Amino acid sequence: MNIREFETRDLDEVARLFNDYRMFYEQSADLVLAKQFIDERTSANDSVIFVADSGRGELAGFCQLYPSFCSVAAAPIYVLYDLFVSPTARRAGVAKQLLMAAAMRAKADGKVRMDLTTAKTNLKAQALYESLGWRKDEIFYTYNLSID
Repeated sequence: MNIREFETRDLDEVARLFNDYRMFYEQSADLVLAKQFIDERTSANDSVIFVADSGRGELAGFCQLYPSFCSVAAAPIYVLYDLFVSPTARRAGVAKQLLMAAAMRAKADGKVRMDLTTAKTNLKAQALYESLGWRKDEIFYTYNLSID
């Protein structure tokens, strides 16, 4: 499995994976929206995307990082917002490789930390994160406000 940065030729495949990722989180399938969103992020350099390329014309997974800042540390960070591996490619270390590539990129870019959130029920992902040194925040709650 070759882990590499997104290239323009990956748009359709990453959009497919992103659509599947959104459906995993109980959103309606919308491949047009998925493609538009990924195209906008990559065209504007809003994010860094890594892909898992099997070399067989179909990507096995991806992760997406958004640059941000930690005011308390007064330093730049990445938010690892999206991580998805196709069901047929799971249990083969793809997610681990994507996470390791993201961490190397964060270090190269001078980020002091990466943050992520995951569903409380996603125990397999949590075990993977913890095996790679990620720590669960036991102090802070995460809140969201929907803006209509």
